[in-house]
Amino acid sequence: MRRHTRALAAFAVVPFALAACSGGSTDDGATEGEDAGTTEGASINYWLWDANQLPAYQQCADVFAESSGITVTIEQYGWDDYWSGLTNNFVAGNAPDVFTDHLSQYPQYASQDQLLDINPMIEADDVDLTIYQDGLADLWVDEEGARYGLPKDWDTIAVFYNTEMVAAAGLSPEAMAELTWNPTDGGTYEEAIAAMTVDANGVRGNEAGFDKSNVAVYGLGLAGSGGAFGQTEWSMYAMANGFEYANQNPWGTEWNFDSAEFQDTMVWWRSLIEKGYMPTLEIAQSGVSLQENYGAGNYAMITEGSWNTNAYMTLEGVTTAIAPTPVGPNDVRASLFNGLADSIWIGTDEPEASWEWVKFLGSAECQDLVAGQAVVFPAVKSSLDIANDAFTAKGYDVSAFTVHVEDGTTHLAPIANHFAEIQAAMTAAGERFMSFQAETDAYTTANDEINGLFD
Repeated sequence: MRRHTRALAAFAVVPFALAACSGGSTDDGATEGEDAGTTEGASINYWLWDANQLPAYQQCADVFAESSGITVTIEQYGWDDYWSGLTNNFVAGNAPDVFTDHLSQYPQYASQDQLLDINPMIEADDVDLTIYQDGLADLWVDEEGARYGLPKDWDTIAVFYNTEMVAAAGLSPEAMAELTWNPTDGGTYEEAIAAMTVDANGVRGNEAGFDKSNVAVYGLGLAGSGGAFGQTEWSMYAMANGFEYANQNPWGTEWNFDSAEFQDTMVWWRSLIEKGYMPTLEIAQSGVSLQENYGAGNYAMITEGSWNTNAYMTLEGVTTAIAPTPVGPNDVRASLFNGLADSIWIGTDEPEASWEWVKFLGSAECQDLVAGQAVVFPAVKSSLDIANDAFTAKGYDVSAFTVHVEDGTTHLAPIANHFAEIQAAMTAAGERFMSFQAETDAYTTANDEINGLFD
């Protein structure tokens, strides 16, 4: 508690201190002529969860240390450990000064008074928010207008597939790029999944005599029920079918998990298990990951986010290519457009140094470095070409991800209060539905519970 009070006192003087040393902004959002004397020699901790991104951000930290005199110590934890560790350290008063934040998490942290509102610093340093991809900066503003992060990257969803298995199924890369989907019969997308599914006797899912009880290769992998987000599991189908999470986004108060657009999609998705084209939820939750099953040749294709491009493209023994998500009933594709940002813990002892680091992370200088590593798509518009060139240099065609931005088929990730409760209700409903213990009324009941949170 004492640490928290001290930090709040420090935060109160931050805008004035930064305003006094501000010399105007550059095109990349950085500040010219900045006096780093108040922060030089400071040391801060920074957390992130993606090991693939650690080298790129260490490079940023090294460059930042040379120019600012501020030392950044980066710690990386796996996804589950990251959020539990963050919560525990909030309680203990020992959280990292700056951490990578997620759209589904920050509303709760903001409501718990754990995040620093960076609007005063942005205004004092005249940081240009128009350098970011459209809409990304606005995602980090709460209902009262407080801002809790500067965008660092964005991601969309695509289909990763085993090129040898696709060819053996009689499909070409061109055909994979033009698949269509609908919730009635699954369209050419389901036809492709069936053709890639092979039973233990070598019979394909689209051939007579296919034994769905003894499958050797599933046409489509399964990671889980998808909870309330369904980002890599079902969102691309549901949103192509006209589904929207709530009555508005961000800050929705009436949810649509009881809609026909959502529930018809889920009925089709589960039907792939019944047909033997996709593994059961029990297999998906057996402890062997989606990536491990794909790498072992158990799945011919999977749906995944752009952040895992390197992980899949470098799997040994598998040649992988990427196709866009299928075109939906309304003749357009769909993908969630999620973006991460870096937030400052309100209890930090180094609010000024933390802001300087967040500002650098959100600048073109840092995002150019990250883009050059070909690990994520940077939030700064001018850095995107660098990322595309870097992915191309590795031999990866990532147009399946960028096509959504170019064609305007992205849908902003849901941002809402009570998201932890929403996630819990939808995870329980989804696991019952996908394991055939319940029908779609499980989603209707969960939706009623969720709407009750906003009464």
